[in-house]
Amino acid sequence: MENILDDYAQQNALRETGTWAKLLLGGGAIAAALVSAGPLAPAFIAASMAAITVGIARIPARFYATLLTIPLSFAVLSAGVILFLSGGGETVWSMPFGGITLAFTTGSVNQAALVLSRTFAGMCALFFIALTTPMVEIFTVLRSLRLPPEFVDLAMLIYHFIFVLIGEALATRNAQEIRQGYAGFGNAVRSFSMLAGTLFVRAWEKGEELILAMDARCYDGIFPTFGGERGISRREGVAVVAYLSVCSALALLSGGIQIF
Repeated sequence: MENILDDYAQQNALRETGTWAKLLLGGGAIAAALVSAGPLAPAFIAASMAAITVGIARIPARFYATLLTIPLSFAVLSAGVILFLSGGGETVWSMPFGGITLAFTTGSVNQAALVLSRTFAGMCALFFIALTTPMVEIFTVLRSLRLPPEFVDLAMLIYHFIFVLIGEALATRNAQEIRQGYAGFGNAVRSFSMLAGTLFVRAWEKGEELILAMDARCYDGIFPTFGGERGISRREGVAVVAYLSVCSALALLSGGIQIF
């Protein structure tokens, strides 16, 4: 299951769409959400990106919703902190609590709504890229942008070792659970510490094995990329420009629209 994101990226309905079109669409949506001064434009971007991902790319809605709950939970907590710590404007709600008064104002509500909507829009756009564009194509695009080869190679190694560590962690944890390693709090703490130490050793060993494999294959300092970089067609370009134009116009015109 650790390869589930790239599996969807390889099998979604937008698989044959140009790589540049998908990257420009997702990246432009993130930029439009960040420059918006009000929550309306990010909310539209989040809803439209989710609709494109689920409706057009045909990513399962339940799986997509599960992915969004992880960053959304952190965003809600952050918005809650902003709600009570930032000020400005009139008091909307207040309650005495342990000798202090908890309150939020119109300014804090607007700021919390903006942060929450921007985060949600950015994650929807980022998940659109992740679920529709295989990483090998993204690495090919990075090569075409003339980025330093060391940067691209390092990114490829990091991506590779993420799944290596996930596989090792799953195998080790399953072995520990079979031996009742997580039965009780004390056992769980000891098992987790052993898991962390084992992962460090395994990562070191896998790195050494990778170096030997690279030397055996005459590694010359640059990893080859075999992903087919798909260009952007005229139809795709028109669709991307039209969508980003709507998002940009909405971000510029709806900045004054706030909750309060």
